[in-house]
Amino acid sequence: SQATKMKLKHNINPVLLQFINFIILVYSFVTYIPWYIFSGSRQAIAKAKQVKAKPVKNKPGGAYRSVNSLHCLASVLYPGCDTLDKVFKHAKTKFKDKKLLGTREILKEEDEIQPSGKVFKKVILGKYTWLSYEDVYIEAVNFGNGLAVLGQQPKTNIAIFCETRAEWMIAAQACFMCNYQLVTLYATLGGPAIVHGLNETEVTTIITSKELMQTKLKEIVSQVPLLRHIITVDGKPTTWSEFPKGVVVHTMASVQAMGAKADTGNKQQARPVPSDIAVIMYTSGSTGIPKGVMISHCNIIAGITGMAERIPDLGEKDVYIGYLPLAHVLELSAELVCLSHGCRIGYSSPQTLADQSSKIKKGSKGDVTTLKPTLMAAVPEIMDRIYKNVMNKVNEMTSFQRNLFILAYNYKMEQISKGYTTPLCDSLIFRKVRMLLGGKIRILLCGGAPLSAATQRFMNICFCCPVGQGYGLTESAGAGTITEVWDYTTGRVGAPLVCCEIKLMNWEEGGYYNTDKPYPRGEILIGGQNVTVGYYKNEVRTKKDFTVDENGQRWLHTGDIGEFHQDGCLKIIDRKKDLVKLQAGEYVSLGKVEAALKNLPLVDNICAYASSFHSYVIGFVVPNQKELTELARNKGFKGTWEEICNSPEMEKEVLKVLAEAAMAANLEKFEIPVKIRLSPDPWTPETGLVTDAFKLKRKELTAYYQMDIDRMYGKNVK
Repeated sequence: SQATKMKLKHNINPVLLQFINFIILVYSFVTYIPWYIFSGSRQAIAKAKQVKAKPVKNKPGGAYRSVNSLHCLASVLYPGCDTLDKVFKHAKTKFKDKKLLGTREILKEEDEIQPSGKVFKKVILGKYTWLSYEDVYIEAVNFGNGLAVLGQQPKTNIAIFCETRAEWMIAAQACFMCNYQLVTLYATLGGPAIVHGLNETEVTTIITSKELMQTKLKEIVSQVPLLRHIITVDGKPTTWSEFPKGVVVHTMASVQAMGAKADTGNKQQARPVPSDIAVIMYTSGSTGIPKGVMISHCNIIAGITGMAERIPDLGEKDVYIGYLPLAHVLELSAELVCLSHGCRIGYSSPQTLADQSSKIKKGSKGDVTTLKPTLMAAVPEIMDRIYKNVMNKVNEMTSFQRNLFILAYNYKMEQISKGYTTPLCDSLIFRKVRMLLGGKIRILLCGGAPLSAATQRFMNICFCCPVGQGYGLTESAGAGTITEVWDYTTGRVGAPLVCCEIKLMNWEEGGYYNTDKPYPRGEILIGGQNVTVGYYKNEVRTKKDFTVDENGQRWLHTGDIGEFHQDGCLKIIDRKKDLVKLQAGEYVSLGKVEAALKNLPLVDNICAYASSFHSYVIGFVVPNQKELTELARNKGFKGTWEEICNSPEMEKEVLKVLAEAAMAANLEKFEIPVKIRLSPDPWTPETGLVTDAFKLKRKELTAYYQMDIDRMYGKNVK
């Protein structure tokens, strides 16, 4: 079974193991009857086995809908709340004095000099200070009115280029109220991409932070001729002189003060209608220059309606930790779901998230420890990192501790696969691991890229909560599918949300057909109110990726390949762009090769590459420094980190490890990388080699490693 494959290996004396297994059997037998009577898990087991989605018409290629929306797709969260300003007004009236947005105060900043001579900024942070629903509403109203004083007109574009923080959400709500079209740009985008987005949308005003203004905007302002106003959310920057004539820098507080004084008598007609554009979201797309996706008010509302339905008991008791980029549809949707249901949102960043995070001073508390969130969203890259860190700590334990952890882990995996809970293991063994995320997490939601089965199962076990995998695109307002909390299977993304339907279209070139047995397969098409308006000023691409059927329903052609299982859940199995035909005619799915090798302790990241002019696959690997250094030491290789990575001898050693893992994952011989390049430097969004969700940018990686590609394909492989 899959559970057996994912078990951890121990080295316990066989006789002792028999005795331990006997004790476990007795314990399971004694606790089963009270568990069966008092636990709600019986219903969960029954729900897990239920069919979750069905085809509306019983014919190949028919659309699948959630069983909860077979007759009519959901599109509105609350009756009459058909635009985002109405959704927030409804929430403000309902949850008036409840806490909404929280930010930690900075008590102290200091520079810490590392042994290497590098200087790291460290912070000591205090408690969270909170703004209520009413506070946020007033701040947003004033900011919106202040922007009008600066000359912002309804239905015109305004850009936000800022880290995830309370002011981002306040600015967004102000724009939704006044019907300004919010152009969102990732804080990690490179200069040319930012210039492209700002010029294409012809914005005159940009909302940003002091740091981003100094580090990113300063260099490019002269290339954005229409720019007139820069608004900093966190006070006045220290230097003003570098800006070209005609560009005025304001603080958010000064714009709000203008808005509070302004006469707003004729405000009413500026309100948006459902079809108006709320956001133009620039995707950090894994190919080419970023595209602006036009998302209307009704698109976002349909999307968050679908998402909210998959989170049971969502409400005022919940605390969400916001640290992913708000310019990413996953984070924006998650926060809007929370805002509309009375949850608190505490802000954080990847550098201050946990006690061990890079900016947190040793001995002081990270954000999760202080906030103790109940809900959290993550991209697989972050979950993979947690998984590797915990497993490294397990490997450093004494033999007794390690074997105890492994026994508990394997026992819990068995129980989970049967739908049972393990309260004793949770409180005795996994409590400490659970505290890494604050100890209160009840649902972890993962999206942005595929999560490996091993990491998903690890998070289930160690953090004692369901891990929901979601699938959606910026073009579908982030909505598509999410697994249900009681579905403990791995590797699937769940059934369609109640706001949309999904069908599979034949893709002949890849050999995927919706008549395939046992599971229909094909390109995933998403239809529903959440499917967006299209790409900004890009009619050709819009026509290629979006179609309208005879009933007037919009469909998005995702380019992803999926299969539907008997219970109506979707599994992503391939991607059109990742398929390469080798010289001899075999098709290689690069994503499949990477998924098989990515979770090795030796591999921090991997990109497979193949060319139709050659007969074999090659790869670029970011090795794990600790593991590779250890391997080099065992092989008697001495040298600096760069020398180890550039050594042909170490390349061969890593290839052996990759080949073994590839065989174990049942890859075909032609799918196994034959040559690799070890990269001493990690791939981060700042390098431009991966997106903000840490998806590989194949085009950029290919250009970056072109000399290595030529070298690896230059000689025939013996």
